[in-house]
Amino acid sequence: MDADYLIDRRRLKRRITFWRTAAIFAIVAAVTAGIYKYSGVESGDYIARLTIKNVIHNDLKRLAAIERVRKDDDIKALIVRINSPGGTVVGGEALYQALNRVRKEKPVIAVMDELATSAGYMIAVAADRIIAREGTVTGSIGVLFQTAEVTDLLNKLGIKFEAIKSAPLKAEPSPFSKITPKVRAATKLLVDDMYAMFVDMVAKGRDMKLEKVRNLADGRVYTGRMALKNGLIDAIGGERHAKSWLVKEKKITKSLPIRDIRIRREVEDWLEYATSLIQKTSISERLILDGLVSVWHPWLQ
Repeated sequence: MDADYLIDRRRLKRRITFWRTAAIFAIVAAVTAGIYKYSGVESGDYIARLTIKNVIHNDLKRLAAIERVRKDDDIKALIVRINSPGGTVVGGEALYQALNRVRKEKPVIAVMDELATSAGYMIAVAADRIIAREGTVTGSIGVLFQTAEVTDLLNKLGIKFEAIKSAPLKAEPSPFSKITPKVRAATKLLVDDMYAMFVDMVAKGRDMKLEKVRNLADGRVYTGRMALKNGLIDAIGGERHAKSWLVKEKKITKSLPIRDIRIRREVEDWLEYATSLIQKTSISERLILDGLVSVWHPWLQ
C-alpha cells in the first residue's frame, strides 16, 4: 500500500506540474498577444493606410511612422488618404520626401477625399498614382506669404511703434511698418523660390513639362474631373479602385488586408493635438500658419 501510495502521489505531482506549466504558457501567450494588439504590431503581409487630414504641419511622429512603413517587410504597399486644404511649405515638403523614399521600395498610391489642395496636392504627387472623386477639390498649386499693415490704425489710436533694427529688411514685412518696394521685392523672391520648388515637384511626380505645370499652377482649384482632364490625377474613384490597381499593376495579393498606420503619441502630443482642434477655425488657421504656406483658404466654407 505504501508503494501504491507513493506512485499515485508522483502521478498527481506530474499532472499538477503539467497543468501549471500549461497555465504559465497560456498566460505568457495572452500577455504577448495583448502587447502586440495595443502596440500596433501585427504580423503577416498587408497594405498600410496613412490618413493625412486637416492643416499640414511638420509632424515628426508621422514622419517616423512613414519611415517604419518603408522598413517593414510585411507592408507590401501604402495607400495615402488625403483630406487637407494644405499647410506649411516645410510640412508638405517633408511628407513629399518621406513618401518618395517609400515609393522607391514599394508601391504608393494617393486617394483624395473631399479636399486635397496646395500642400495636400504636393504630397499626392509623391505617389505612383493619384485617385480622386469627381467632386474632389484639388490643385491650388502655389505658395502664399500673408501679412497685415496697421500703421494708420495705430496713428488714429495715438500709438507710436518704434523698432531698432540691424538692417532695413530685418523682421520685414511687419504689421507695424509700411511695406516698401525693397521689402516687397525681397518677400516676393522667397515666394517665387518656393513656388519654383512646388512646380518642380509636380513636374517630376506627374512626368509633365515645366511649362505645362506653370500654366496649371496659377493658384486656381480644380474638381476631380478637371484634374483628370489636365493630367493632375490618374483616375476617378476611391480606395477600392486603389486596391484593384495595386493588384493588377503591382501584383499585390488581392486577399491582403488594409491596416491603418498607428502613430504613437505621448500624453503631451495628444494635448497639443486637442489644442490644435480648438484653433481650427476659419480665422485662427490663418493666424497659426506663420511664414511661407501652401494652403487653400476659401473665405466661405
